[in-house]
Amino acid sequence: MSSSHYPPSHQPHPHHAPQRHRSAATSPHRAQNSHHGAQNGYTLTHAGRQVRIGPVSFWIAVGTLIVMAVWTAGTGTYFAFKDDVLVRLIGRQAELQFAYEDRIAELRAQVDRVTSRQLLDQEQFEKKLDVLLQKQATLEQRSSALGGDLSAIKKSPKPARPMKPSPLSDNGDYLPSRDKTSALPGGTLAAKLNKVALSLDTIELRQSASLGLMESSLDSKIAHVRNVLADLNVTLGKHADITGAIGGPFVPARPPGKNASSFEQDLYRVSVARAQYERMTQQLRTVPVRKPIEGDIDMSSPFGMRMDPFLRGPAIHSGIDLRGDTGDPVRATANGTVTTASWQGGYGNMIEIDHNNGLSTRFGHLSKIEVKVGQHVKMGDVIGRIGSTGRSTGPHLHYETRVNDTAIDPQKFLRAGEKLGVIN
Repeated sequence: MSSSHYPPSHQPHPHHAPQRHRSAATSPHRAQNSHHGAQNGYTLTHAGRQVRIGPVSFWIAVGTLIVMAVWTAGTGTYFAFKDDVLVRLIGRQAELQFAYEDRIAELRAQVDRVTSRQLLDQEQFEKKLDVLLQKQATLEQRSSALGGDLSAIKKSPKPARPMKPSPLSDNGDYLPSRDKTSALPGGTLAAKLNKVALSLDTIELRQSASLGLMESSLDSKIAHVRNVLADLNVTLGKHADITGAIGGPFVPARPPGKNASSFEQDLYRVSVARAQYERMTQQLRTVPVRKPIEGDIDMSSPFGMRMDPFLRGPAIHSGIDLRGDTGDPVRATANGTVTTASWQGGYGNMIEIDHNNGLSTRFGHLSKIEVKVGQHVKMGDVIGRIGSTGRSTGPHLHYETRVNDTAIDPQKFLRAGEKLGVIN
């Protein structure tokens, strides 16, 4: 680009001239390149050749060299220490994997615990539900055993459960079926089961209370009948109702064992008391406590000492005379068998009925007899008509009650019928 001139006296040695020329040429060029490099880039001279490089290209080249140097150093370092790096990376990965596996195992354990708890809760619910269903079935059996006398107890309706009925609570709440219980929250199901259990307990208490009332009522009725019969001095025999056809093999009733519940023991006592009362009620039908005529009693002559209406002297009246119109119906005062149905002297047309156990009744002065000897009659059956046959001053009914063929005042039996509530 530029040139330098030397004086003749200072010509260099031929062998050294190019070197000097190169050195001399280099210095001015360095100065010039520095001056121009600062302004227009960099000029590189080698063996007389010059290459001009701009600042951007220069720094790109420098940067490239630096990057290549760094890359070379990093690659060398990697290949030198790659085994240690890989070991560390593998170790780190193993630690992370173990940590993940531990976490997964912990989560699985939690899931297993929750599942076990749910299964345990479900099993407890199932057991509680079975207890409630068994209790409900027991209460239904008790209601059936007690029969219609427990009308005050609210019976459980038939549940809509495929395996067993679901109990109905006293407030009208049904137990859910097993298929539905699994979908309910634990708290909701537990509350529902507790509500049903409380309802069943209430029904059980009502049944026990009603059973106690039944036993008390039956005992009171039995005592009342016995007291009335004691006043009549009547002992009921083993024939309950001679007009009924009963029988069958003897199967003794066994009382409940020691391990029986209090309800079973109470039920046994009530059943025995009910059987006794029913038998006593049947036996009462053989006791002449019903009125022989309809309507109010209008007695014209009492039982006992009186003035004879024909002889006008004292006499014993073995019955009572009841006013009535000819043709009015006369009814049997108890169940029995007709032993006499004919004319009997002063009685006129007379009917006698044997009620067993030493009891008998007589009906005299009848205008008509409507039964035959040997015929079985029941309390309230029409056996004849009022009249004035035999030793009579007018239409009326002569009525007698006899115990072991001894005349007893019929009014005692009629009053006993009023106390016992017999329909007259």
